[in-house]
Amino acid sequence: MPDTLHEPVIAMEGVLRPTRLEVDLDALADNLAAIRRRVGAVDVMPVLKANAYGHGLVAVGRLMQALGVPCIGLAYLEEGIRLRRAGVDTPILVLGGILGSQIPAFLEHDLTLTASSVDKLRAIEDCAATTGRRARVHLKIDTGMERIGVHWYSAETLLEESLRCRHVEVEGIFTHLANADAADPGHARLQLERFAEVLSFYDRRGLPRPRCHAANSGGVLQLPESWLDMVRPGILMYGVFPSSEVARTVPVRPALTWTSRVVYFKVVRPHSPVSYGSTWAPDRLTRIVTVPVGYGDGYMRSMSGQAQVLIRGRRYPVVGRICMDQLMVDIGWDSAYNDDEVVLLGARGDQRVTVEELATWAGTIPYEVLTNINTRVPRVYVGRWAERLGLTRAG
Repeated sequence: MPDTLHEPVIAMEGVLRPTRLEVDLDALADNLAAIRRRVGAVDVMPVLKANAYGHGLVAVGRLMQALGVPCIGLAYLEEGIRLRRAGVDTPILVLGGILGSQIPAFLEHDLTLTASSVDKLRAIEDCAATTGRRARVHLKIDTGMERIGVHWYSAETLLEESLRCRHVEVEGIFTHLANADAADPGHARLQLERFAEVLSFYDRRGLPRPRCHAANSGGVLQLPESWLDMVRPGILMYGVFPSSEVARTVPVRPALTWTSRVVYFKVVRPHSPVSYGSTWAPDRLTRIVTVPVGYGDGYMRSMSGQAQVLIRGRRYPVVGRICMDQLMVDIGWDSAYNDDEVVLLGARGDQRVTVEELATWAGTIPYEVLTNINTRVPRVYVGRWAERLGLTRAG
């Protein structure tokens, strides 16, 4: 079933704009396999929020379903609805906070809710009772993130309330680690101690625990004690490590190659400024090529004066301010022609532009770089899994 809501899932060669994002689904499948090997018998719930970290929610959701994951993690209700409308019937846990008015839609689309307070749990119970549907929830415990969830020191009230619910099935209970990717895992271990204290509620009453989970990408990499019943890898699934400090214990590889093409070539005289604000001008006669990509696509303006791209396997600087829809590259006195490929992210030959480099140039983190590549950029899916899922056909 084609996804008609936001993203182009399949691309017709020669029709789409020259700026595109190539997504290697085989790399994603290999990354999931590597994470599964790392955690052994523990379940893996890949997190596909923010358009699957820029890789395309529907296509990656279909891949995860085909690979038999037990659950998919998302941030928002509308992401879950998109996957359901695209035919993905794998269990879906929406990890973010909810409004009471959204609960009927969760139940209608068979999505699992996060119950982050007593009041929200009661609202879910009341809605389920009224509609005659059974709700599934995971209880959220805040052990040191201060985002959503009941504090660990007052969590017993939520757990007691969950035992009184007759129309809610408590499938799981979880917390989120704020510093699992740090060189010093002390705070993460403190959070795990607090979470264990909460979980003792079930042991004291002789009750079976719901499915317990805490580990994000950092936890998967360097905190085996955080794996519990299930892990929630996010950025690691996409072949990117969550920080430069974290132990790299899982062999993953990036799945994205972001390219465009040269659409204009000109010779620029010395001291003739390039782009808005006239912030840069060459000090010698030089050749400038224009590329049809800019901050309107997620190639961030803050990389102006820092970024580099690959043309014909060589690195060249992006010069002047990056525009909404275009950027300029100084190729010196080298040759480039209209329609030459420009690699913004990825490898050609022995040269590679990494997401970590883009993050450094932009003064941000790899997460923001990936999720900023917006849906104006067509996604083109490649690899054996793209063929199996029918994502390489023109249409």
